[in-house]
Amino acid sequence: MTDTVVSSAAREVVIGFDRPFVMIGERINPTGRRLLAEEMRNGDFSRVEADALAQTAAGAHMLDVNAGIPLADEPALLAQAVKLVQSVTDVPLSIDSSIIEALEAGIAVYEGKPLINSVTGEEEVLERVLPLVARHSAAVVAISNDETGISEDPDVRFEVARKIVNRAADHGIPACDVVVDPLVMPIGAMGTAGRQVFRLVRRLRTELGVNTTCGASNVSFGLPARHMITGTFLSMAMGAGLTSAIMNPMHPEVKNAVMAADVLAGNDRDCAAWIAEHRDPDTVGMRRRGGRRRSA
Repeated sequence: MTDTVVSSAAREVVIGFDRPFVMIGERINPTGRRLLAEEMRNGDFSRVEADALAQTAAGAHMLDVNAGIPLADEPALLAQAVKLVQSVTDVPLSIDSSIIEALEAGIAVYEGKPLINSVTGEEEVLERVLPLVARHSAAVVAISNDETGISEDPDVRFEVARKIVNRAADHGIPACDVVVDPLVMPIGAMGTAGRQVFRLVRRLRTELGVNTTCGASNVSFGLPARHMITGTFLSMAMGAGLTSAIMNPMHPEVKNAVMAADVLAGNDRDCAAWIAEHRDPDTVGMRRRGGRRRSA
């Protein structure tokens, strides 16, 4: 059984088969968020702090932290964001950047074992990122594209993932520390996008034995009522074997779909998490007082 263990200074999270799904909060990312980008560029991290607290309060098990702002000092901003988030919450972090210097800066200030987001199958990226992952005994997100781009053929993406897992092993990184992102395309633009991911996730689990993640909101991009699409996609992907996702836990449609899928898969033991989240507080209070609830 594959377990990917990540940690902060005080808390450990395990991504694994037949375990509760791991929700990784997506909100600390200035991409497409003009106001957040401007604030971070100017040294104002109040919105970063608020997003960290809101996502953990909503149930995020981990948080993704990204500081990708054009023409800004991304290494300095990412390091500052990582330090701030770790000062206000104890959940483990995914340190997110396509720039190696920014990853190095974020890891340097991180307390615990992070998830590094990410490495691709491109030769130059493999040779720069994997030694960094190995040096810090971290876990890494492996995105299944390479120099040829993102293939529409899930079998090609699988081979890219296999290549990354094998190259990681060459650097002493075990498969349990490689979390593969099968790449989710917008279903509105590619009608087979969902089926592609389900097929690929099954193969990643059964043939490579690796955990998986994805940017869940990509699937519903451009569609109305998109949170319902995202939530349904996640529950179906979980059925195929998906073990984590970078997502927004503050959307009830998405979070409830994940929690319900955990219940139905038997990963929420005794339905404890579902009951704790959805029990009627008035009923609980009446039971504690030994009374009965009156009908209106």
